Amino acid sequence: MFNSCYEGKKVLITGHTGFKGSWLSLWLKQLGAKVYGASIEVLSDPSHFDAIKLGAHIEDFRLDIRDPQAVKKLVVDIQPDFVFHLAAQALVRLSYVNPLETITTNAIGTLNILDALRVQGRPVVAVVITSDKAYDNVEWVWGYRENDRLGGKDPYSASKAMAELAIRTYVESFFTKEAAKVKVGIARAGNVIGGGDWAEDRIVVDCMKSWSESRTAEIRNPGATRPWQHVLEPLSGYLTLGSNLHTDTSNHGQAYNFGPPANQNYSVRRLISEMKIYWENVLWEDTSQAKTHFHEAALLKLNCDKALFDLNWQPTLDFRDTVKMTVEWYKEFYQGNRKSMYEYSVNNINDYIEKAKRSGISWAQQ
Repeated sequence: MFNSCYEGKKVLITGHTGFKGSWLSLWLKQLGAKVYGASIEVLSDPSHFDAIKLGAHIEDFRLDIRDPQAVKKLVVDIQPDFVFHLAAQALVRLSYVNPLETITTNAIGTLNILDALRVQGRPVVAVVITSDKAYDNVEWVWGYRENDRLGGKDPYSASKAMAELAIRTYVESFFTKEAAKVKVGIARAGNVIGGGDWAEDRIVVDCMKSWSESRTAEIRNPGATRPWQHVLEPLSGYLTLGSNLHTDTSNHGQAYNFGPPANQNYSVRRLISEMKIYWENVLWEDTSQAKTHFHEAALLKLNCDKALFDLNWQPTLDFRDTVKMTVEWYKEFYQGNRKSMYEYSVNNINDYIEKAKRSGISWAQQ
């Protein structure tokens, strides 16, 4: 239960201009936290960050997490109670174009955050977000557990596995339980959808952009299955993990999967079919054979039992609710009056919390 954990606390979020980061910043703001965001730039136009005018509601900083001195200065100046590290180069396709930038951002950037926390001198909880793609994915049908082998066939996946090695080194070398002013948790999730994502090479994004302009969406792999989940699902996990570490050291240094129910793996084709319920004039075509594509896993599932047993965390939304909340956000943005996407997003969070309460989800209970 984290409803009161963050109130009045200083929380630093790296990557706050990104899709997940902007939603997390908004949620923490609603929880009464003093939110500080650090990002190199706003990476898409439009963006959820700009749509909700988040910069007017939090402390907004620009820096490159590959710059160790800039990172260290920011952490020392803020003296945060919590850090959520989301800043990353998050696109698989771009990792093929610029592997060095991907690896330095995701691996060395994480090291810079950890080293800044090492020297800042006061108690802090750090939740470091990596990815489900950190696993060495051999596309088996059962979900990956946190102790399964890490790896990666593409530069993005490898960079996230590298980041996890760095985290383990710092936990074992500098943040031991006996002297842990810095308590660290690792969060793995992936394939989130939700309103306000405009990153490249995302199925929902491509569809929303195309359909809002009455164009045909090009879908490169409609048969691929993914554990689709709304962006608020893993964020509730991150917040639960941070709250747990704040009061307890037993899960310090542990990694956790945050994903949808095991039976919520659906194909891209099924996702589009569900989206059609909430959007008129849907057009799409299969371009799998028309172009040369980079390697993509056809199947990736997570086992989230550890989060359930250690943290009492579980997902809230079923597949239909996930798609409905996502498409309706874009519908409000593209077809609504847009008077306040900030308030609309806050209402999404409140609706999600209320559903979690009705479902008896632990973290949502007062």
